[in-house]
Amino acid sequence: MSSEAADEASETYSEFIDRVERLTNLGHAGGVLGWDQEVMMPEGGTPARSKQRSAISTVTHELLTSDEMAAALDDLEAGELSDERASVVREVRRQHDRAASVPQDLVEEISEVSSEAMPVWQEAKEEDDFSKFAPTLERLVELKREYAEHIDPDRDPYEVLFEEYEPYLGVDTAERVLERLREELVPLVEAVRESDADLATDTFEGEFDTDTQEDLARDVLDTLGYDWDHGRLDTAPHPFSSGNQFDARVTTRFSPDEPLGALMATVHEFGHATYTLGLPREEYGTPLGKSRDMTVHESQSRLWENHVGRSRAFWERFLPKVKERFPEKLSDASVDDVYEAANEVYEDNLIRVEADELTYHMHIIVRFEIERDLIRGDLDVEDVPEVWNDKYEEYLGIRPDSDAEGCLQDIHWSHGDFGYFPTYSLGSVLATQLYASAEEDIENIDEKVAEGDFDPLHDWLTENVHRHGCRYTTDELIRQATGEDYTADYFLDYVKSKYGELYELDDYQ
Repeated sequence: MSSEAADEASETYSEFIDRVERLTNLGHAGGVLGWDQEVMMPEGGTPARSKQRSAISTVTHELLTSDEMAAALDDLEAGELSDERASVVREVRRQHDRAASVPQDLVEEISEVSSEAMPVWQEAKEEDDFSKFAPTLERLVELKREYAEHIDPDRDPYEVLFEEYEPYLGVDTAERVLERLREELVPLVEAVRESDADLATDTFEGEFDTDTQEDLARDVLDTLGYDWDHGRLDTAPHPFSSGNQFDARVTTRFSPDEPLGALMATVHEFGHATYTLGLPREEYGTPLGKSRDMTVHESQSRLWENHVGRSRAFWERFLPKVKERFPEKLSDASVDDVYEAANEVYEDNLIRVEADELTYHMHIIVRFEIERDLIRGDLDVEDVPEVWNDKYEEYLGIRPDSDAEGCLQDIHWSHGDFGYFPTYSLGSVLATQLYASAEEDIENIDEKVAEGDFDPLHDWLTENVHRHGCRYTTDELIRQATGEDYTADYFLDYVKSKYGELYELDDYQ
């Protein structure tokens, strides 16, 4: 390539990156509006907020699908690109092609309807009345089917929507993994429930002051190394995290009788935030400074929640802080007591975000099967509560008594996030595979956790996952980090060994 051609290519790429950075900043601005709506906005602000978020979606769509963006992508793809630049172009091309297939007025309508849907969902949940949310849900299903049809009318619409959250592993991988989890976890859960093991499951019984719980949540974030200069903790009806490598916020929720649930939710959201904060700052605004979709993101939160937060080593470090906050209730609790309580397999838990590590995946499978059937047109919205309850009875042996405890408990469908749920289980599976690799590279990792030294694990994750942003596809990143293809083997071996030992199951030890 001549120097003149090289200069021209460099100028084209520079102009292209300027457009990409504007898109990124619009997206982050929309994210702050979304965070505010769920955390701080007054209840009456919805009509204006829906218009604001719709305007951002419209402008973003216009920039992403513009003739200038299309021409820049064509020019860059026709030339020679470094690996890093090729990755950026690959990611933007995928976004551009999908967005260019969808009419702008549909994008605007989806944004407005989903923004207006959240208070409708909240009211329906509070009043335990699915019928109040059903018309909105039906409209969202119709809009998302239409969205998928514009992108690819010849493919399964759910597969198209799934790729919004996990574009590279494929819905066939999700179906294969979830089917395997259902086949192997259901008998394990049954064996656990039939066990005579005497666990200290009543350690956290009673009521725990929620203000003190918030102090404890801040303690756990301090212990794990949360960067308060680039984050904050708030409460929300449904715990979530959001932001970028300069501003990664977490939320949790508190209930007087669920202190352990609030604590684990906080650790979970810390995992998301520490991934976000570990993205390269010098690449902010480009795909190289963006997280690698939801399977990888969820692997980070589930790794910190389950492999750290529910470990015996973690409680050796953190139990003194818990006793300091609740001296009257937990002064006699031992590390084993708290470890057993943190890993109890519940007999009758209906709530996903409060689920134990084992039955959690049945919650995901129920949602996955229902939303897949909704989008494919195999299930009517009005039948969701009954189908939901039937599946809970089949997979978990329990039946919700109310819509609030059943199909209204999650916020995701009010956002129009169909295809999101499978990534929770896919991420949990990946978390175990990543942690197994980290254990091979970090000597005496349990001892370090017990000493409160989380830097080696954090550094390993940053080196092998966070710093790459979207340079690699999901499957490539997994191979880079672990040396193997994505597999559920590590997860299934881990839960069978852990819960076989905990519940004294001869067939699983």
